[in-house]
Amino acid sequence: MKGFDPRYRDLPDYILGITYRIWEGREVDALEELYAPDIVVRSPEGIARGNQSVIAATLATLATFGDRQLLGEDVIWSGDDEAGFLSSHRIMSLATHSGDGAYGPPTGTQLRYRIIADCAARQNQIYDEWLVRDQGAIVRQLGLDPKRYVAEQIDAEGGPGACRRPFHPSLDAAPAYTGAGNDHPAGDRYADMLERVMDGGLDVVAEHYDRAVQLELPGGRTGHGRAEADRFWLRLRSSLPQARFEIHHRIGRDDDGLGPRAALRWSLTGAHDGWGAFGRPSGADVHVMGISHAEIGPRGLRREWVLIDETAVWRQILLHTG
Repeated sequence: MKGFDPRYRDLPDYILGITYRIWEGREVDALEELYAPDIVVRSPEGIARGNQSVIAATLATLATFGDRQLLGEDVIWSGDDEAGFLSSHRIMSLATHSGDGAYGPPTGTQLRYRIIADCAARQNQIYDEWLVRDQGAIVRQLGLDPKRYVAEQIDAEGGPGACRRPFHPSLDAAPAYTGAGNDHPAGDRYADMLERVMDGGLDVVAEHYDRAVQLELPGGRTGHGRAEADRFWLRLRSSLPQARFEIHHRIGRDDDGLGPRAALRWSLTGAHDGWGAFGRPSGADVHVMGISHAEIGPRGLRREWVLIDETAVWRQILLHTG
């Protein structure tokens, strides 16, 4: 790869390698060179600007989860040396809640939760990023209800007038990476499935999902079968029935030893005016940042990973309702 450290043989090796160096190798200072000085990192929690913000957040996370391991399950990527690369990196994080931080005093709880990070890279540096962490899985494993956890966080941050605002497109910075991915059939097929589901075509699940599909869903939940897929997507969409659904990035790939895979970054933006995954309709203006991965087998979509941050959605609802 042109301009990258020769120790890395390809983009997945680079992404997995620098992730290990930063977290388990404790080379937090490497972020000075590995992340662009003016990088923008977007997550459902908000926007972080500059590599110094990334360093501060990394140190805070290590103080709370000192033994954290980041197990890279997959890197689904697109791009080239000239245009730059985009990696969608799916991670299983293992950690012990061993220090003070955003989740309160240490409990000693052993945690398992997923993250997907979409990172734009060129010349040995990450220069733009979108990241979704399964906060719902974290707080549930700590014995907390996500809605109540958010309400307590808002109070601790000084109330609705002073607390941190979650990400919304109206607050976004202009992206340095403007690519849309590639036109591989697996990415196009998965994008078409989600677009049809969001348009109300729930028959897509019966038509295109493997009968034995395995689902990894927000809140750390694992599900199996078409009925579970139908239920998840229906409850999400019915909470925001008139919200605008957009696919911002799509990747499809075939790699040796692996079946066709796809990665999508998408969003729902609009009013919480329906019953579903988030309770009584509130009328709140809500933005849901989502990233999902899929594996497609001979009988249809056989594995799906979907990440949204439930706590960020609840924060938007509670800030609206008070």
